[in-house]
Amino acid sequence: MNLSNLQPATGSTRNVKRVGRGTGSGRGGTSTRGHKGAKSRSGYSKKSGFEGGQMPLQRRVPKFGFKNINRIEYKAVNLDVLAALAENGATTFDAAFFVNAGLASKSAKIKVLGRGEVTTALEVHAHAFSKSAVEAIEKAGGKAVTL
Repeated sequence: MNLSNLQPATGSTRNVKRVGRGTGSGRGGTSTRGHKGAKSRSGYSKKSGFEGGQMPLQRRVPKFGFKNINRIEYKAVNLDVLAALAENGATTFDAAFFVNAGLASKSAKIKVLGRGEVTTALEVHAHAFSKSAVEAIEKAGGKAVTL
């Protein structure tokens, strides 16, 4: 066996349909495109969402509401979660700690919310805090530091 007698597996390849090679080929004339219309012409490309001139779905469906492009999405972490982690000996919570604990991703902004109670003094570094969270942390003798 050498390179000159290599060939693909039987049935794995097909002959290309050659169009526009005269009427004798059976695929001449309109070259399998039919008569007239956009699809028969050269340079035709269908726009996404085009429905043959009918009003497209994207324009038929009513739109409402408002999407604020400047909205800041926060990853919420509650005080009861911090209290549970504090039982294991943690006292300082910063962005790196939240990432390592699997509570947030590296790029996420963290907001501490006030559900639950804190009994030990904690130092919490986050991007935002709710009022009740700050009160609860400071009442327990800790610090709430905004990043």
